[in-house]
Amino acid sequence: MAAQKMKKSHAGAPGLQLVENPDILASLSESRPRRPALVVGFAAETENLETYARDKLTRKGCDWIVANNVAPETGVLGGDMNTVHLLSGDGEETWEK
Repeated sequence: MAAQKMKKSHAGAPGLQLVENPDILASLSESRPRRPALVVGFAAETENLETYARDKLTRKGCDWIVANNVAPETGVLGGDMNTVHLLSGDGEETWEK
């Protein structure tokens, strides 16, 4: 953070430094013995929905993943209806629109 107002210059746009957010889902899954009884994650993907969702389920250590395809051709983003896939270690269910 600058100590004072940054004046415009002809040197170009100022740099923007980003910091990665903490992984809340993984933290919840790993917080034994205070881990919640059920940890549910969400995966919004534009391709390879089941593969990426199953990977996230394993990587994050959660119990369920609710996955949905948000590719532009689905009309999900900005739409009123959606189809989701509920994945767990025991299997998978699809909930239609």
